[in-house]
Amino acid sequence: MANKSLFASLVGKMLPKAEAANKHGAPAYEFTPRHALAQLAVTGTLNHTFYASATAQLDETLKAVCEVESAFIAKAAIYARQRGHMKDMPALLLAYLSMLQTGDFAKAFPRVVDNGKMLRNFVQVMRSGAVGRKSLGTRPKKLVQAWLETASDIEIMRASVGNAPSLADVIKMVHPKPADKAREALYAWLIGRPYEVMALPAIARSFEAFKQDPSLPVPAVPFQMLTALPLTRDHWAAIADKAGWQMLRMNLATFARHGVFEVEGFAENLAGRLADREAIKRARVFPYQLLMAYAQAGQDIPPVVREALHDAMEIAVANVPAIEGRVVVCPDVSGSMSSPVTGYRPGATTQVRCIDVAGLVAASVLRANPSARVIPFEQSVVRVDLEPRDTVMTNARKLASIGGGGTNCSAPLEKLANERAKVDLVIFVSDNQSWVDARRGGEATQMMKQWERVKTSNPDAKLVCLDIQPYTTTQAQERADVLNIGGFSDAVFDTIAAFTKGEMGAEHWVGEIEKIEL
Repeated sequence: MANKSLFASLVGKMLPKAEAANKHGAPAYEFTPRHALAQLAVTGTLNHTFYASATAQLDETLKAVCEVESAFIAKAAIYARQRGHMKDMPALLLAYLSMLQTGDFAKAFPRVVDNGKMLRNFVQVMRSGAVGRKSLGTRPKKLVQAWLETASDIEIMRASVGNAPSLADVIKMVHPKPADKAREALYAWLIGRPYEVMALPAIARSFEAFKQDPSLPVPAVPFQMLTALPLTRDHWAAIADKAGWQMLRMNLATFARHGVFEVEGFAENLAGRLADREAIKRARVFPYQLLMAYAQAGQDIPPVVREALHDAMEIAVANVPAIEGRVVVCPDVSGSMSSPVTGYRPGATTQVRCIDVAGLVAASVLRANPSARVIPFEQSVVRVDLEPRDTVMTNARKLASIGGGGTNCSAPLEKLANERAKVDLVIFVSDNQSWVDARRGGEATQMMKQWERVKTSNPDAKLVCLDIQPYTTTQAQERADVLNIGGFSDAVFDTIAAFTKGEMGAEHWVGEIEKIEL
C-alpha cells in the first residue's frame, strides 16, 4: 500500500510555491498586473480598509496601470462601472487614461461617465492631482463639455446635487456652449449669474415657483433640492411618487418620520414599486443594499413594505446559478470581515460589513441550490443551521450574526478532504487574508494543499474564490479548475455560472473583461 504521508508530501512539493505575501504577511500568490487591476477596479473605493489605507489602494492602482496597456485599463473601467456598479475607481482609471496619448480615453469616457454624479467624480479625481495633474486638459475638457451640452434638463438638475466639485464649478471650468436660450438661462441660474426667468426650462421654472408658493404641485426635481423647504406630509408623499427606486429604498425612515405612510394607499404603492423587477434592474441594485434597508426598517415601516424588500431581494439575486451536482459555499466570518465592505469613510462609513456580503452570497447560493452545503469559517469551521426555504434575507442575517477570530481559508477544504466528501463546486467568499494556516515560505499555501486533497476524490471539481476587498493576492492560484473573481455586485453570479458551465477560457475572469469591445 502507498505511503499516504509520503504521497501527500510529494503532492505539496508539486504545487506552485507561494512566493508573495498577503496583507497579514502570510504566504500568498500574487495576481498578474491585469488581474490586480481588475480586482482593485471592482472592489476599491479609495477608503481605508481593515488591512490597507486609502493611499495604499491608490498606490497599488497606479502601479497596476503602469504595467498594462491602455486598452485593458479602459475595459477595466467600463467593466467596473457597468457590471460592478462602482463609482470612484472607474473615475480614477478614466483620469489616468486621459494622460495617455491613445484613443482609448475617448472610447471609454461615455460608457463610464453615464450620469452627472460620475461626471463630477471624474472632475474631482482630475483636480485632486492623483494622476499627476490638477487641471482637466484639452481632451477631458471637450468631453465634459459634450456631456453638459447633450444632457437633458433633468440630467443637469440631478447633476447639480452635490459638492466638491459642484456642477456650478464644472460649468465655470469648461464653459459649455448653450444650444438655446433655455440652456443659457439654466447655466446662468446654476452658477448664480443673472438670467431670464421665462427662458428657464420648465422644470427649473416650476422649482422657483414652488419655492415662492408651496401650494403649487411639487416639481419633479431631485428631492435634495426640496428638503430645506417647509414640506408637509402631502409634499413628502408627492416627492416619493416622483422618486427613483434608490431614493425610495434609502429614505424609508424619512417617509416614516414625516408620517407619509399614514397617507391612504401610500405604503401599498411604494411596496409595489420596490418589488418592481424592471425598476430593480435599472437601479443597478447591490443585493447588500436591500439587506441593509431591511435591517434598518424599524417597526414604523409597514409590514407590506418590509415584505416588499424580501421580494426585491429575491429578484436582485435571481441570476444566482442553479448548479447541477454538489455545491459547497464557504463564507468567511473571521474578525477582519467585520469591517465596512466599502471601507471607512469619514462621516459616511457604510453600515454594510464584509461579513454581510459573505452571508448574502452564501444565502443566495443556498436559495438557488437547496441541497448546497454552507460551511462558514474563521480560524476553524463554524457550525450554523440554515433552512433553504427561508428567504435570502433571513439566512443572510443569520450568517452575519456569527464570526470573529483569525482567518483560516484552508479549514473548510481540510474538513471536506478529511470527510472524503463528494463535491462539484466550492465557492469561497472572503477578504483572502488567511494567516492562521500559514506555513514556512517556499511552499504552496495550505489552501492549495487542501484543495489538492479534495481533488483526489473529486478530479472534476472546481473552486471559486470571490474576494470582496481591494487586495492583490490570493490563497489559490489561478488554473483550469480555480477561478479568482472580485466584486460585490450581482454580476459575480453570472461569472460563476459561466465558469461552472465551462464557458470561460484562459485567465477566466480577466478574459471576460478582455472581451469588452472598445
